[in-house]
Amino acid sequence: MPLFSLLGSSPSPPPQLYIPAASPFPRTSVVAGLFSVWRNTTNTGYPLLQCGAVSRAPAEGEYIDVILSGFPVRKWPSNIATEGDTQKDKYKGEEVRSNERRDRMVEMIKSMLRSMDDGEISISPYDTAWVALVEDIGGKGQPQFPTSIEWISNNQLEDGSWGDSAAYSAHDRILNTLACVVALRSWKMHQDKTDKGVTFIRKNIHRLDEEKEEHMPIGFEVALPSLIETAKKLGIDVPNDSPALQKIYARRELKLTRIPRDIMHKVPTTLLHSLEGMSSGLEWQELLKLQCPDGSFLFSPSSTAFALQQTKDENCLKYLLKHVRKFNGGVPNVYPVDLFERLWAVDRLQRLGISRYFQPEIEECLGYVHRYWTDKGICWARNSQVQDVDDTAMGFRLLRLHGYRVSADVFKNFKQDEEFFCFAGQSNQAVTGMYNLYRASQVMFPGEVILAEARKFSHKFLQEKRANNELLDKWIITKDLPGEVGFALDIPWYASLPRIETRFFLEQYGGGDDVWIGKTLYRMPYIDNRAYLDLAKLDYNNCQALHQSEWKSFQKWYRSCRLEEFGLSETTLVQTYYIAAASIFEPERLYERLAWAKTAILMETVMRHSDQKKLSKQQKHALVNEFKHCALLGERYKTRNNLIGTLVRSVNELSLDAPLARYADIQSHLHRAWQKWLSSWEEGDMGEGDAELLVCTLNLCGGGRNSHSRWSDKLLLSYPPYQPLVQIASRVCHHLRLSPTRKEEARMCEQKLQSGVSGGDIEGSMQELVRLVLAKSHSELEFRVKQNFLLVARSYYYTAYCNPATINLHIAKVLFETVVLECCDDHTRRYF
Repeated sequence: MPLFSLLGSSPSPPPQLYIPAASPFPRTSVVAGLFSVWRNTTNTGYPLLQCGAVSRAPAEGEYIDVILSGFPVRKWPSNIATEGDTQKDKYKGEEVRSNERRDRMVEMIKSMLRSMDDGEISISPYDTAWVALVEDIGGKGQPQFPTSIEWISNNQLEDGSWGDSAAYSAHDRILNTLACVVALRSWKMHQDKTDKGVTFIRKNIHRLDEEKEEHMPIGFEVALPSLIETAKKLGIDVPNDSPALQKIYARRELKLTRIPRDIMHKVPTTLLHSLEGMSSGLEWQELLKLQCPDGSFLFSPSSTAFALQQTKDENCLKYLLKHVRKFNGGVPNVYPVDLFERLWAVDRLQRLGISRYFQPEIEECLGYVHRYWTDKGICWARNSQVQDVDDTAMGFRLLRLHGYRVSADVFKNFKQDEEFFCFAGQSNQAVTGMYNLYRASQVMFPGEVILAEARKFSHKFLQEKRANNELLDKWIITKDLPGEVGFALDIPWYASLPRIETRFFLEQYGGGDDVWIGKTLYRMPYIDNRAYLDLAKLDYNNCQALHQSEWKSFQKWYRSCRLEEFGLSETTLVQTYYIAAASIFEPERLYERLAWAKTAILMETVMRHSDQKKLSKQQKHALVNEFKHCALLGERYKTRNNLIGTLVRSVNELSLDAPLARYADIQSHLHRAWQKWLSSWEEGDMGEGDAELLVCTLNLCGGGRNSHSRWSDKLLLSYPPYQPLVQIASRVCHHLRLSPTRKEEARMCEQKLQSGVSGGDIEGSMQELVRLVLAKSHSELEFRVKQNFLLVARSYYYTAYCNPATINLHIAKVLFETVVLECCDDHTRRYF
């Protein structure tokens, strides 16, 4: 069976994958069709694609070099036959401007990440109004926080409401506006603004019937009835005959019964976040024992302001004073959000494919989160007495992926009977909470039963939501949540290659347009930022231009080696290069990427030739001996125009192309690795040595200009985890390429896991491989070597799991469809 077969059949239809409707290629198209499209587009073998730094296909003699920072830099030839100096200068100018813009954005984002403190977040009019209601604790009858009154006065919108000016939600606007009206009326200030706000409420309260319940602000069913009662006492007439209001009152009673009053006074619960909605029956002496260390009640300014009104507690006052000063009179709906901000920022940067620019900052973020990690989990802020599954799942996944030791037992805190929950006593389940639980459950080690259970539950929940077209979330309004969830469900983590995830996420991520749902709508600029998206698009197109240039050279190499004569097709060629580029996409790793692609093609060529010629054992043995003979002779060997001659020349070229060639002799190491693989092939162990040969080649052809930045094959063999990694990765690759029926095992494995059943040999091996790879590394080199094993195994899993039409679409999308960039000379000045 070929290493990367696009046209292989499978005994049963593969699962339906998420494919954007806007794709220019049909679901049933084949790679042959893609070649037709590419050939008809230009005479270079790939389409003439427009991108930020490179606005045309590379001309003959052009090449792309890479500087140590990892940025792709185009080097232009001294003469371009078809273009004059003016046109050449134009291209140079475009490249310079693109690189300057990229550098500017990288530095700006670094500054953002380095400045992270308690969190950057927008102000909540609702919470600010509750703070404004607090009377001077000295008993003078004046506002304790006059700047909050001033903030309310200065931030009314043209239509008389308060709230996010760029995102309209009836729930959000009604709640914010009623709270601000109550605050102004209480102090008998700004009658004109009060009247305008009341008019807005009367005209728009019926719209509560029109909105989806999923987008109702957190605690809305408790907060709004309490505000309406307060408004009536102040003589503000709020219509209360709306059917939507009746439902809200019913939901309030349901929520209050889920967590009994006696329980909420004894242990921290989410009701501490909404105390302002429960004006009676509160035992403050008991509740004050449940304060957070910073003086707040579950980090809620409105809840804390209400507590200050009732108790005059000094710690409540200190909390509010600190944040009113920080936000110039206003306050957010929740604060701090330090853990939440760091985790989600790292997640966005990783999925956008630009995390390599910010490794020190990311390590600082995750180190910060780990300092506050507990065996009960975490929430959005440090030192919380209440934990949630959403932040815990995101933290668990990112910490584990970066080598931190975190126990899966933390998820036992979020399981009751057969179900998982985000918060104890919650009234409904959040899609994103289950989505992040599902993502975390896939980073599983052997024997972690709780993660298998979490995976089964979250997968079923998300599948049902998708089937019912209910992928709306109660915590965020984002550009394409159905697309994010669909991608995760259709392409499991084992089969998700880095460039594929990035290519789809570039379309799903809303940048600065995403809005979070708390007690009110709010924004997190260090999580959702146009700068991230613009840098990611620019970087993607630059990397893609490099990949297209490599692909052109790869085709020339294929023809010069006459590999077609040995049974290798262009279909296999494009998929093999695509797999390498989708796995190792970074510009600074171009030697490793090309070494992977060429090594995989040469392995495939040997096997295709053997199958095509039906070589006997004796003939195979003769080929292996010929290779050994040429390895001994070295430069004295005169290569022949046969398969072994082609193999020898290609391996020698790899050793010369590698950046370490002038500093270390890697040719002998490559020869030994190939001899080992050929011996395995001779014995008929198809795929048994693939992973070891690929990883060995990646290690030898990678690294920098320092011979200490890579390991020789002998040194690798002395590294204790190396042999277990070789054995497990080899077993996975061997199983996945053995035959069409065994390749189907990848899909069967996933289906079993979703139903809570052990996934068999492949799943067990992948779990053990993940455990070995994610163990804490003591050096960057060790980390890279281990990651290479996982990359290779996942590439085999991807090829086995995804059907030909899906792979075909991914090739087109990843390699040949540029991402549209918005051009604006002063764009960087408009990110905040």
